[in-house]
Amino acid sequence: MLELSEVRKTFFLGTVNERVAIDRLTLSLAAGEFVTVIGSNGAGKSTLLNLVSGKMRPDAGTVTIDGRDVTRLRDLQRGAYVGHVFQNPMAGTSPEMTVEQNLSLAYGRGRSRGLRPGVSARKRAVFRDELASLELGLEDRLKAKVGLLSGGQRQALSLVMATFSEPKILLLDEHTAALDPQRAALVTRLTAEVVERHHLTTLMVTHNMEQALRLGTRLVMMHEGRVILDIDAERKARTTVHDLLTEFEKIKGAALDDTLLQ
Repeated sequence: MLELSEVRKTFFLGTVNERVAIDRLTLSLAAGEFVTVIGSNGAGKSTLLNLVSGKMRPDAGTVTIDGRDVTRLRDLQRGAYVGHVFQNPMAGTSPEMTVEQNLSLAYGRGRSRGLRPGVSARKRAVFRDELASLELGLEDRLKAKVGLLSGGQRQALSLVMATFSEPKILLLDEHTAALDPQRAALVTRLTAEVVERHHLTTLMVTHNMEQALRLGTRLVMMHEGRVILDIDAERKARTTVHDLLTEFEKIKGAALDDTLLQ
């Protein structure tokens, strides 16, 4: 479903600040896999997601989604393939638009558009059904401006917006990090439910190792732009946070990052 082959990305090429963010990385996700990605700051996690989403282009290598080479397609051209939920709850929605208007924009991603009402009765019924599954009462607030919602509600809405068009790949970029513990737990639970309900192929970046172990079917650890650990569901079920810290400490010259302990 998702294939990155010998992908490389360097920032500030040819300057004194040159830095290799992704170093000849090869990674495959089968259809329906839910892969969590951990690593210290600067390991290349967010760059990896940006290369998949099309926000960045690799300097070398290829990105393939569902059998199609999308390496040179920009993020807008990948709209039908990729859903993305960001760390900042403000990033994935428009605060001045209503809940249903935001959903309508997301619903139109990858679909042909013509002269028709922005929010039809049929669309509104679809929106209500999807929002009802969150059990947050948002199905009764379709006319409310998104800026009036709490951070947790906005992130839950972003999750629906990114998934109800059933993208080939769902990208989650530390999407619970900006929330308080209670709302983070809520969005984490909703994430697991939505991914399972839609059978989505998912790549989730997180600093929270406990979350990385609890969610998903596979875990990847990155360091200096490379995958240094890749464990399947069976092994992940037996792995502890201490085990992951031990693996990280084995890397020559690597120092423990406090954010890994969150």
